[in-house]
Amino acid sequence: MKMPRLAKTVATRAPGNLLRDPRVLLSVCAFAGLLLAGAAWIAITAVLARNELLAAQRDLETLRGQPNVQPAASPADQLRTAEAAVRNAARHAARAHRLTTGPAWYPASQLPLLGEPLRTVRGIAEASDLLTHDALTPVTRTAAELMAATGSDGGHLDLDALRRAAPVLQQASHSTSVVLTDMAKLPHATWLPAADHARAQLAEQLARISSVTDDAAMAARVMPSMLGADGPRRYLAVFENTAEARGTGGLPGAFAVVTAEGGRLRFEDFGNDSELSDFHAAVDLPAEYTALYGPSAPTSTWVNSNISPHFPYAARIWAAAWRAHSGQRVDGAFSLDPGALAGMLAASGSFSLADGTVVTAANMVDLTERSSYATYENVPERKAFFLDVARAVADRLLEAADDPARRPALFAALQRQLKEGRIKVWSAHSAEQRELQRRPLGGVLPEGAAPLAGLVVTNAAGTKLDYYLDRHLVWTPGRCTANGREVTVTVRLSNRAPVSGLPTYVTQRVDKPPYRTRPGDNRLLVSYFASEQAKLTGATLDGRPALLGNAVERGHPVYTLDLEMPAHSSRILVLHLLERPTNRAPTVLRQPLVRPLQVAVRPYGPCDS
Repeated sequence: MKMPRLAKTVATRAPGNLLRDPRVLLSVCAFAGLLLAGAAWIAITAVLARNELLAAQRDLETLRGQPNVQPAASPADQLRTAEAAVRNAARHAARAHRLTTGPAWYPASQLPLLGEPLRTVRGIAEASDLLTHDALTPVTRTAAELMAATGSDGGHLDLDALRRAAPVLQQASHSTSVVLTDMAKLPHATWLPAADHARAQLAEQLARISSVTDDAAMAARVMPSMLGADGPRRYLAVFENTAEARGTGGLPGAFAVVTAEGGRLRFEDFGNDSELSDFHAAVDLPAEYTALYGPSAPTSTWVNSNISPHFPYAARIWAAAWRAHSGQRVDGAFSLDPGALAGMLAASGSFSLADGTVVTAANMVDLTERSSYATYENVPERKAFFLDVARAVADRLLEAADDPARRPALFAALQRQLKEGRIKVWSAHSAEQRELQRRPLGGVLPEGAAPLAGLVVTNAAGTKLDYYLDRHLVWTPGRCTANGREVTVTVRLSNRAPVSGLPTYVTQRVDKPPYRTRPGDNRLLVSYFASEQAKLTGATLDGRPALLGNAVERGHPVYTLDLEMPAHSSRILVLHLLERPTNRAPTVLRQPLVRPLQVAVRPYGPCDS
């Protein structure tokens, strides 16, 4: 059979001659032109999109800096500034999103390797657009509605309006969470560092916003009922003294009963630990709790009632103790320490006591946990002074809460203290408690398989020397073995107490040790809460083998050492553990004391399995 003439001609033509065919040449040039035009379009729109995203970022940054930039602005002015910033950010983000969509961007972003930065840029633009429209815009609109509901005189928060806002805030929280999840799916390490840096920046910003929107949604669900929207509520507030360490922070000292009704708080029935020294709390606690803490009698010894770091245990004991003492049921309990009060005084302002003592954010901790022991050697007089401070602080904070000009700063300070765990909250109402225990303010010792690094110290000497305690923890993952990942935990504790000049009450050794001590020497029970199913393979104290006690709390192995801490000394405890292989960094349990825990979590690679 004969081949058709045209087909034969094409088939037998040399490949190099194809480009001499005007039709083929025209097609090649057109295709190349399209590629160049597409590349040029992507380059131009990428620059334009970058400028829009930077403008949106600048607008959103004003939301963080606003309280510092305009400290004298009224809450209404601050809200109007925030609304304008969100509107502008939304406009810029929408433009960036439009610029990175279309026929050129999508196919280019799907190219192997070469398209990864483009996919990242497209994802950043889309995430910014969704964030500003679906989360921040409804949140600022809701905030404006809530402010309007308080009345023109800046009255108390309208709890009904807050409750109505809950679905909107919940949707905003969900939208932020979805955007954050989508961001995590974008390429993390492309050939374009600028795109990677922008993605990391937005992810960090998203994490902060996600936390804020989640907290706002939770507050709208829980606050109305807790603040007495459905009837009066009663709470027990306990002030912890972090100069003497206990599991949740410091020794429980003074207390007050707080009532809430219609969003208004009132402090009443202030008292000190002497009033609750003789009680028995009828509380059903797990057998592991009794095995670990039973010798300290936490259900009948007020100063040991919070010996566990799991705050709900302490709160339940306090609630039962108050009922046994007064016959009153409480709807919940919360704890706070001088550090938390100092943080809120920075927003509310200082005050003076009847004797002329000026109490400020700067001297609150020192005044109540150090200098007062020298000023008031008489114990009843000192406890009366503590109650005077507690009453005056309560009055000052409530006064600031009633002042529309100071209220935003006070609430921001309160939020910081809640996030740091210096204020812990427990509710006797199960639905509310389920919400609280998911956050740092719940003070929960977490359960589950997630890795944990928890250093908890308890004063075993009866001194007030933990005011001078420094704590350092280094968590170092090692190699993976057939039995799990090796983990080394290094704890360094330093007693900075002076060897002279301290009042006897601060240095006295209530434990009456059989060995000789000097003023300033301290004694601690040092406990390490490890990840579930972790096993201790060895331990050293100051380089020598050490034997630690072993127990379990809420599924976590607890290794404890009774440790003498001479004044001006440092002790180094090293634990060698085997833990389940994981790529997740551990949750660090941060016991709030006078000096913050210093933590270093070393990086590690994945275990091959």
